Amino acid sequence: MFTGFTPEAIDFLWGIRLNNNRDWFLEHKKQYVTQVYEPMKALGGELFEPFSQEPGNILKVSRIYRDTRLHHPDPYKESLWLCIRQDVEWWSEAPCLSFEINPEGVRYGFHIWSPRPAAMAQFRKRITENPREFLELMASAQAALGKPITAASYRRPKETDNPDLVPYISWKEHLGCLWQEEPGPGIFSPELKDRVADRFRKLVPVYNYFNQIMV
Repeated sequence: MFTGFTPEAIDFLWGIRLNNNRDWFLEHKKQYVTQVYEPMKALGGELFEPFSQEPGNILKVSRIYRDTRLHHPDPYKESLWLCIRQDVEWWSEAPCLSFEINPEGVRYGFHIWSPRPAAMAQFRKRITENPREFLELMASAQAALGKPITAASYRRPKETDNPDLVPYISWKEHLGCLWQEEPGPGIFSPELKDRVADRFRKLVPVYNYFNQIMV
């Protein structure tokens, strides 16, 4: 059962940022396991439950160890994350509902970091052929969430004959709707899970729409 993170979890993540070496990590490994990794696994399991019956959905929970194939100079990550997504080869190309804890607090919501150009071409085709479907989705999502879905756009705008699609037709990457919470009582409480779960639930129509295009 997820009971919230603790100030010690944030302390550990600050510690690994400032002391990213094996000796420091081994000295504080128990703190990592009990205060960061195990709560993250518990949170992930509870958040994933409503998604577990939908075909193709998987839960991924990261660990602190970096992939040695990336040849990064630091052996450990300074954040942990979980994501709910379809079972695809490369997560950054897929729609994700994600949660991350880092030294600055927590961040969660919906994102697609680096969609394939072909997928974005398919996105432009779909919204051009059925603009009402997409525009109603964006309007209902913003009304439910209190903030819009945004994205980075191509430097050279794509053309459209529909003025209502102008804000969207040039989307390229970093699609998302994310919330950031700083360390404090809000994240050191079991109610954190309820806030994240509520926003994940409201993001499901957006998640499903983009899965039809991207996967």
